[in-house]
Amino acid sequence: MSINNSVFTNPSAFTALRSLNKINQRLDTTQNRVSTGLKVASSLDDASAFAVAQGIRGEIRAIDSVIQGLNNSKAVGKVAVAGATAVSDLMIDIRQKLTELANSSISAAQRTIILNDYNELLSQAANFITNSTYNGFELLTSGATSVNTLSNIGGGQLTLTAQPDVKNHLRSLAGILGAGHTAVNAQSVIVGQFTTLQTNVAAALGTIGAEVRALELQTGFLEELRDTTSIGLGNIVDADLARESAKLTSQQIQQELSVQTLSIANTRPNTILSLFRG
Repeated sequence: MSINNSVFTNPSAFTALRSLNKINQRLDTTQNRVSTGLKVASSLDDASAFAVAQGIRGEIRAIDSVIQGLNNSKAVGKVAVAGATAVSDLMIDIRQKLTELANSSISAAQRTIILNDYNELLSQAANFITNSTYNGFELLTSGATSVNTLSNIGGGQLTLTAQPDVKNHLRSLAGILGAGHTAVNAQSVIVGQFTTLQTNVAAALGTIGAEVRALELQTGFLEELRDTTSIGLGNIVDADLARESAKLTSQQIQQELSVQTLSIANTRPNTILSLFRG
């Protein structure tokens, strides 16, 4: 192969310059990957992979939104369960007072004291229900409505069922025993309104408790799905930093050598000219 020894063109320098430009381009790519941690940061890196990654990122954001909604609904349900549990606990004392009032052997003064205690317990139970509210949502009051929430990004729903009968039947106990009530009246309340309330409170606890557990299971599933999807996204776009760091060192050395080669090539015309100097 002939060598062109010309002062007008310098093929060696052109070759060295092209090599340096290629090395610089690869070096820029590697530096970007090391600094961002991504091998696909834009469509310029890999158009198809970037498009897929953007779709996956959208799914992950959507899953996060669904999880947030489920967490909010869980809080509504747990507050309602706490309120219903407090009423259930208080009903033990209410039943005790009703049983005492059903005893015909107590005096009128004793009956008045017990009746006052009974009414106070009912008032406290009503307060528990009124305060069982989260973020404006309530499940136990008379005007309560069921709460629906998205369970997946496909539009599925889970429901927290309203239990208005708890407050309605509690209200039926208030004022039913007046100052002139008898032991027979109290016994009638035990087998009637009190038993109905007890049944409704138990049903509310069972229903809402099961629905909250369903929300918790779905939340756990979506969290695992989100994490798995994020791992898949990482496989598409994340750079292998150990490998890229090694490449960066290698390419920096190549760059230095290419600069030296270009410098040597650029001195060739001067060498030729020196032959004509005396």
